[in-house]
Formats: sequence, structure tokens, C-alpha cells
Amino acid sequence: MWFMKSRDDILKEFKVDSKFGLSKDEAEKRLGQYGMNKLKGKPKKSILTLFLSQLKDMLIYVLIGAAIITIIIGEYSDAIIILLVVALNAIIGVAQEYKAEKAVEALQKLTTPKSLVRRAGETFEINSEDVVPGDIIILDAGRFIPADIRLTESANLQIEESALTGESVPTNKDAWVVISDPKTSLGDKSNMAFMSTLVTYGRGEGVVVATGMDTEIGKIAKILDDDTNDMTPLQRRLDELGRILGVLAIGICVLIFVIALFQKRDIMEMFLTAISLAVAAIPEGLAAIVAIVLALGVTRMSKINAIVKKLPAVETLGSVNIICSDKTGTLTQNKMTVVKHYTYGLLSDVGQSASNLTGNHDENELIKTLVLCSDATYENEQGTGDPTEIALIILGNKYSMTKDELNKEHKRVSEYPFDSDRKLMSTLNEDDNGFRVNTKGAIDNLLEICTGALVDGAVIPLTDQIKEDFLNVTEEMSDSALRVLGAAYKNTTSLIDPDEMEKDLIIIGLVGMIDPPRLEVKDSIREAKNAGIIPIMITGDHKNTAVAIAKELEIADNLDQSITGTEIDNISDEDFAKHIKNYRVFARVSPEHKVKIVRAFKAQDNIVSMTGDGVNDAPSLKYADIGVAMGITGTDVAKGASDMILTDDNFTTIVHAIEEGRNIYNNIKKAVIFLLSCNLGEVIAIFVSILFNWPVPLLATHLLWINLITDSLPAISLGVDPGDHDVMKQKPRNPKESFFARGAGVRAVVGGVLIGFLTLAAFYYGLWEHNYPIGQVNVNLENPQYLNALTYARTMAFVVLAASQLFYSLSMRNTTKSIFQVGLFKNKYLIGAIITGLALQLLVISIPTLAKAFQVQNLSLKDWGLVFMFALVPLLVNEVIKIFMRAKDKKGNAQL
Repeated sequence: MWFMKSRDDILKEFKVDSKFGLSKDEAEKRLGQYGMNKLKGKPKKSILTLFLSQLKDMLIYVLIGAAIITIIIGEYSDAIIILLVVALNAIIGVAQEYKAEKAVEALQKLTTPKSLVRRAGETFEINSEDVVPGDIIILDAGRFIPADIRLTESANLQIEESALTGESVPTNKDAWVVISDPKTSLGDKSNMAFMSTLVTYGRGEGVVVATGMDTEIGKIAKILDDDTNDMTPLQRRLDELGRILGVLAIGICVLIFVIALFQKRDIMEMFLTAISLAVAAIPEGLAAIVAIVLALGVTRMSKINAIVKKLPAVETLGSVNIICSDKTGTLTQNKMTVVKHYTYGLLSDVGQSASNLTGNHDENELIKTLVLCSDATYENEQGTGDPTEIALIILGNKYSMTKDELNKEHKRVSEYPFDSDRKLMSTLNEDDNGFRVNTKGAIDNLLEICTGALVDGAVIPLTDQIKEDFLNVTEEMSDSALRVLGAAYKNTTSLIDPDEMEKDLIIIGLVGMIDPPRLEVKDSIREAKNAGIIPIMITGDHKNTAVAIAKELEIADNLDQSITGTEIDNISDEDFAKHIKNYRVFARVSPEHKVKIVRAFKAQDNIVSMTGDGVNDAPSLKYADIGVAMGITGTDVAKGASDMILTDDNFTTIVHAIEEGRNIYNNIKKAVIFLLSCNLGEVIAIFVSILFNWPVPLLATHLLWINLITDSLPAISLGVDPGDHDVMKQKPRNPKESFFARGAGVRAVVGGVLIGFLTLAAFYYGLWEHNYPIGQVNVNLENPQYLNALTYARTMAFVVLAASQLFYSLSMRNTTKSIFQVGLFKNKYLIGAIITGLALQLLVISIPTLAKAFQVQNLSLKDWGLVFMFALVPLLVNEVIKIFMRAKDKKGNAQL
């Protein structure tokens, strides 16, 4: 609690004289005691460790099991294909993770290379890493703070702390202040300077009280260093699916052996059959397909200015129902702007994009004084100096009163610099009839030293009524969270001393300024709310300022929906999480508060996104379900801690990314349900035949071919489906929602049952066609005629299974819309996949070498027609079901 101690107590505690500093020996001793003044990161994981971590997944275990099984049965080529699928999935994961964890490294880059320090009575520069607690640091404009410092001297000192606290304007510092409240927020610790913030004005001195990981920045580094990465909704769904499939595969094998014992079949034959069923139950290409779909989604996201660093973030963004957004630079423009000005009796608005404005006499005098009484510069849309003064110069430009022209015409000959006690600044400029004093500052202080007022071009005595009118306007602007600055002047025929400048002035008027919202943000927030997403503002700024912006953006309705960091500290974590749904604005918060806010929302089963650009946003970006950093104004720290970066810093891009994320999740779900339908059909075809003691209609090679080749192409194509624009009219998914919710499980079962029984129908039709009806299937396997009939029947089953799955993929594009409503040829990749799949199937049957390897043979023209008729049935049935579903939805909407 260094801010609660006096400067003398601090110096005494660190055993240092501010005029002498530490001796060389003492500095070296403390460097050994406290260590280097730099941030530490966790040990980097090796590539091998990252690779092995990608294999810790139930579905991957199942795939590896399938590979072992295929090796056991001698299908080495199939085993290699499965292992390649596993390796591909792991390599993609390693590549993404290797690039992602750079947050602490970025924090280390923020430390300034040189610091001005006083040691042994001499002042010189040293590497900031060598700064130790007790060092006396000299601060001046343009210099970064090397460590956390308790100020001992300050003269008009202002420090820009937006990256740490979120405040959009520099903070005034006062070394002589002693703060009594132990819960004072970072932004209000006016006697402290923090590591990596920037001095913008004035000068100061201070004693280092914390270095490295003990600084406020260091605390953020510790939070980022914490390895707590929760699973995304998609990962949870796939993990759940992997466990189900793993148990299912084991259960099938056990069940087959039990049946074999009752049927007194050959045990080895049943072992191979059980393996075939296990292979049928497992979608071998699922992990790779999901990885490919996500990777393609990343490419699509980059085209809408969203760079995704971690593949699962694509899906996570689409499921969020809370967007916690930093105010400064994200919702606002991160630059002070004059939006109102007032001369007596006339209050005027100033448009953000206005230009070539004309003012009356009083307004011109007001702007003239404010521009002349400024030290900032602004050229080519780049400003230097105090943001408030930059805003005044931009105001002058809008009225064609540029600083360069005014300075040439009215040369400055003297000045009375700003002082935090007076809260005023004055300049003496040459004028037509001598000289003119131009003064700006706090309106209360100005009114105390004014004796006249400029009204309609004439100077009249300053009455109590005029004072009251000025104060009323000031209060109205303050209530709207505007920062108010007044202006006054007086003419003099000769040069006068600074002490004489601020006497008997003439009040001209005042201006109100604010860091305004981004122009496009309001529409984006409205669209997000229509999609069932709650936007939340989190800022280090003052409550009134934050609520004013939130009201304008329609984030909040009133002050009751806001809470400060100090108020959060007085609430238990349980109560805070319980009542957090009542708040839309969180003001004056620290990095720890931001993490607490994110955790509270997550505790209520929300999927939380956090957007931000500053160092202070990094921990919450890390802890949120998905962190979104700004690419232009964002610090390297924020980018390193985030899952996604917006290259255009546009809040609208977040909304577009949410739409893209929702569609990608839906596409992955389509692909998964499609694969499960196909695999269920295979399981049914084999299991039913075993149950009734019939020949197996499909061989293990048939199943692997279909699962890894024929199914994968349409599954990937479904993963890149153009999607549905109506997705933003729906509410976000419930985080607890099953992967099989909203009828997905029913569709998978219906599709699987149809595919399975049609495959059996084709198989037994092939046997019947060769005079081997169902009652005579268990004949001597050494009979060449029977073996030929069995091969032919299996070929029919093989073709029906493959073709029915390919055609069925068309109806999987939308759960209720018909294939014509979504556009039959809109997904060209899917059409190409179906054509390619059919062509490959034809090649396998037609080319003798392949036909021999797969134990199939060519079909007659009549049977080709028959198998295609069978194959179209699942598609047609699903389309008929959709007709009833649309009618049901229409009836439900009509009742509403």
C-alpha cells in the first residue's frame, strides 16, 4: 500500500536519500536480492510435448484402437491411413498452439530499454532491467515508466495510463497526496506511476517500490502465466461423442462374441466380424474432417478481417451470448473530441465529421483563444501532446482556424503554464492593438477571476445571473459525461508578467468534449442484441462517462445498470455472480476486476467473449471463452493473450464473425450427424445380419473405404456450406445443449435406419437374384456358385451404401428447408463431392485390380438402376419429413 504512505516514509523505508540515490554497491546488492527488472514467462513446451498433448482425446484413442485392429487383421494400408488422419489432426493443433502462447513475451517487450536514474548523487541512463527497489527515477515528457514508482516530486506531471487502466485521457499526478482508502483503484492512485505507462506532460521524480513480476504489469503476467484453458463447447461435444463411440465400439465387440457363443459360430470368424462392426461404428475421418472444416473456417474469417489464432475459437465465437467489450478504443474512437460549445445564450453541437463550419463573433473568439492557448500539434491527422489540446486544435480546423495560421498572426510572447492547483493555463499573444491574454481551464476557477463577459460581440459586466447560467450549462454537460473546459481573455497594451495575466478576465464561453463512440458501433450492438447476445461495457473510466456512452450505444438504460470496481470489492464472489445479470456497465475496474467479471458471467453458464486492446485487457482475454483483440490499436500483450484478432478494430466485424462462427458450428454439426447416420447404417446392416445368423453383407475393407473416402468428401463439403443468413435471428445455443439436440439425434437415427435396411435389402435382393433366398443363405462356402452370388450381392450392398450416403448428404444442408430452398447447386463443393464419390465407386467396381482387392464385381444395367433407386430413398424420405416440420413451425409461429 505504497500510495497510503507519505513520500518521507517511503524514502525512509527504502533507506534512500532522494538527492543522492542508491550507492553503486547498494544497487548491485539489491539487484542480487530482487532480481532483474523484467517479466518472467513459463518454460516453453517442446514440439514433442505439444504433439503428445494433441493426442489426449477419447476420439483419438478410438482411432488409434481402430488402427491397431486393422493391423491385427492384416489391413496395413488401412492402418496407415487411419494413423495419417491422427497425425494430421495433431500437426494442425501443434501449429496453432505454437503460434498462440506469446502473451508474456509481448509483456516483456513493453519494458523500456533505458531509464533515467539518480545514483551516488549523479543522474545517468541505465538499462531498465537493472532498476532496483529504492532507485530514484527521473521522469520527463515522452519517457516510459520503468517500474512501479511512488512519486516524490511532481510538476504538472501527466501520465498516459490507458493501456493499463482504460482511461482515455492522461492522469494528473501529485507526489504530495497521501491516499487513505486502501481500495482505491489504479486510475485514482495519483501519487503513483506504473511500469510501461507514458509521461505525456511535465516532470517528476520517484522512488521505485516494485520491479519485475511484483509490479502491476507483473501481476497481469502472472495471470496470463496460469495454465487454465477450458474446453470450448465444440471440444466438449466431440469429447462426449468420442466417449460414446468408444464405449459403443467395445460394447459391439462384446455383444458379437456373446451372440457367436449362442449361435456356435467359428470364434475367429466372429472376431473378424466384430472388428468389422467396430470399424463401422467409428467415423475414422471425423477428427480430421473437423480440423479441416475449422481450418477452412479460419481462412473465411480472415477475409472478413478476423484473424483466428486457435481453431476452436471459430466455433466458440458463434456460441457466445455475452460480449464484454472494453470502452476505450473498442466502442469509442480513443481520442477526445469537442462535441458542444457554448457562448452566452447559445449552445451549439459540433458534428464529428463536420468541416468548413462558420461561427458568429463570440464563437470565433472562443475557438481562437482555445487554439492559441494550446501546446499540442496536429498535422496529417496525427497529433502530439495532450489529447484535450489536440481536440481543441481539431475544433479550430473545423472552423478554418488552424493553429499555424493563428500563431503566425498572433505570435506568443509569454505564458503562464498549467498548474494543477490553479487548473488554468494562459498565454500572451500579439494582437492588433498590442497584446491579448488567452486563458483556458476549469470553468469554476475562471469565473472567480473574471469581471466581464463577452455577449453578442460586446463586453458587459459579469453578473451573478451570467455566472449561474454558465454553471448550469457546465452541469448539464457534466451530467452527459462531457469534460468541460472554459475560455477567457483580456486585451493589454503592454507586456505583463505571468502573475498579472489571470486577473480581470472576460469570460467567452466553454466547450464540452468526450471520447465519442465509433460511428458504426450502434448498429452492430443492435444486431447483436437481436441475435440474443448481451453487450457489456467494461472500462477503467468514471461511471458517469461510461454510462453516458453506454446509453448512446443502447448498451444500458440507466445508472442503476452500472457498478464500479470499488463496489465489486464489497460484494462476495457468490453474490456478485448471482446479481451480475443486472449490470451492463462496469466502471473504474482493475485487471483483477475484469477477470472476476468474466468468471462471474461464466459461473452463470454463459459463453463469454471479451474484446479489448490494452495491457489491462489481457488477463480477461485469456480467461474468457474467447478473447478478441484489436489489431490496429491493440497492444502486443492483448494480441498474445487473445484467441482472435480484428485487423480493422471494428466492432461490426465481431458481429460478422459471430454469424460466421454460428454457421461454422452448424456446418460441423451437419458433417458429424451425416457421418453418424452413415456409420449407423453400416452398423445396422452388419448387426442385423449377424443377429439372424446370415452372411455379413459388407467386408471391413468396404467399410474403411466408405468411411475414409466416400463419406469424407461430402462431410468436408457440408463443413464449408455457405450457411444460412437466418442464423442471426436465432438465440445463442444453450451451453449445456447436447450435440444431438433440436432433432439432430432423430435425424441421425432415421437416416441410419433407412441406409442400413436399404443396404440389407440390396444385399438380399442380389442373393435372391442368384437363387439363394434368405432361408438358404448358410450353404457351403466352398461352393463357387454361392461365392459368386455372395460377391455380387455384397457389390450391390456396397454400391447402395455408398450412393445412399452421397445422395443423403444433399438433404443434410438444412434441417427444415428443402434442397431447392437452400439452392440445389449453391454448394458446388458438395455436388462435386457426390460426383467424385460415385465416380470412385464405379472405378473400384470396374477396374479388375481394384475389384479383386475389394472382392466386388460389375453389376448389370438393370441392377445399376435398382441400386440407384434404393439409394435415393433416404434423401426423399428426409425431404418429406421436412415438409411436415415446416408446416409445424408455420403453425407454431401463427399461434404466437
